Amino acid sequence: MASPTLPQIQETTHLSPSLIRILAGNPNKFTLQGTNTYLLGSGPERTLIDTGEGKPSWISSLKTLLRSENATLKQALITHWHGDHTGGIPSLLNAFPNTPIYKNSAQNHPSYDSSQYKFLPITDGQIFRVDEGITLRAVHTPGHTTDHICFLWEEQDALFTGDNVLGHGTAVFEDLSSYLTSLNKMKGLFGGMAYPGHGLEVRDGKSKIEEYLRHRQLREDQVVQRLMRGSQNQQEVNVKGGEKSWTLMELVRSIYQDVADTLHPAAAGGLLQILMKLEREGRVVVVQGEEEERWRLVNEGSGRGGSAL
Repeated sequence: MASPTLPQIQETTHLSPSLIRILAGNPNKFTLQGTNTYLLGSGPERTLIDTGEGKPSWISSLKTLLRSENATLKQALITHWHGDHTGGIPSLLNAFPNTPIYKNSAQNHPSYDSSQYKFLPITDGQIFRVDEGITLRAVHTPGHTTDHICFLWEEQDALFTGDNVLGHGTAVFEDLSSYLTSLNKMKGLFGGMAYPGHGLEVRDGKSKIEEYLRHRQLREDQVVQRLMRGSQNQQEVNVKGGEKSWTLMELVRSIYQDVADTLHPAAAGGLLQILMKLEREGRVVVVQGEEEERWRLVNEGSGRGGSAL
């Protein structure tokens, strides 16, 4: 179940005369209230963004909505390969077998048989027209995944952000440097509403992205500060060539003290990305401890082109 602290989201919500959110029926600690899918248009042909993970309630809601609107699907657009956004494709094609499905080809779900799913490509800047007043421009925004696409609703100055920006909390990512580049790119695209892959819509999407960028800088600063002082277990550590160092999980437990232990593995992924970014910048190194790898700041004059800040 989704966290009780999150606001409730109805199974279907008319967000505007031309936009309906359909919840995918898959709430959990990672998907929040569930994955958002969006049905755009007011005419006889509609465009769908994402397909959820294949819960029967989702395809039932979609079919009921289209029937009540006397409409059918023109096309489906996929933001990225994760199963909670693509898992509904089989039931979608079973219900609407002639629906073209567009997806960036940079990355596919590992369970996909390319002979089974014939995606049409999405390229950066590609235009999708739904009906009068709805023009979607695809924007390649890697970071959460390599293939991640956002969709700019040009007439509304709004952005469908996929999983790069969420309605609540912060997002996870595969590559921090790419993610930060994409956030800055997204920030310059629009000034209105953000429609995320999870959680409620965000009225000031640009401010939310700026909040994300500040949060990522805060996390990086926290990592550097911890590395400067060394871990609580430092006295017991024998690290070749380094005095102040931390294991990844020591950093996680220190920085995420107010987060449930069950979420620490997910947090570790984000901190590892920060450490890898700092390593690429020549600011930290990884060294082998007695039992596992440890991270430490680069000392001034070490030949790595960095400093201990």
